Amino acid sequence: MQPSFISRTLFSGKLINKTYHVRVAKKDYETNESVITIQPSIDKSELDVKLEKQVKEIGVGTDLAKTLNIPIIYFDLDQSFIRKDAAFELEKIIAVMKQYPSIKIDVRSHTDSRQTKKYNMLLSNRRGKATIEWFVKRGVAVNRLTGKGYGESKLINKCLDDIDCTEEEYQLNRRSEFVIISME
Repeated sequence: MQPSFISRTLFSGKLINKTYHVRVAKKDYETNESVITIQPSIDKSELDVKLEKQVKEIGVGTDLAKTLNIPIIYFDLDQSFIRKDAAFELEKIIAVMKQYPSIKIDVRSHTDSRQTKKYNMLLSNRRGKATIEWFVKRGVAVNRLTGKGYGESKLINKCLDDIDCTEEEYQLNRRSEFVIISME
């Protein structure tokens, strides 16, 4: 089992009736974020945030999202912008890329099946491009990133054309993967 670290944060009554996102970072540990709402009836609130040690085996062919236990980076229907919930997760990939300055990744973007194959290919390419641009704006050299859109060609569930699925099932297919292609 990997060592973990618990960070305890105390909140005073001055912050009542508000919701806060608390991000905890510690050297050699995965950054984690939790949400807390301060209730007016409580004098002090505590939030424990568990951090896992950053000892993870990676190599060529590794999907960083899976290795780092990052939820799939989802996109909204017919959109290619990076959502706020995804941005926090993408920061973990940037941390690995800073730790390994020669690592190169391939961003593989996907769509659900609710448009034409041609349209979905164009959309997945826009998603890949948006993701790469997001990394570059945060200091990752463009020559360390490649990307390709796969449209609806690699669905991960039964949600093919003409099959009714829930929004959550469709969303599972609107994703990007981050596969290591080189560690020179």
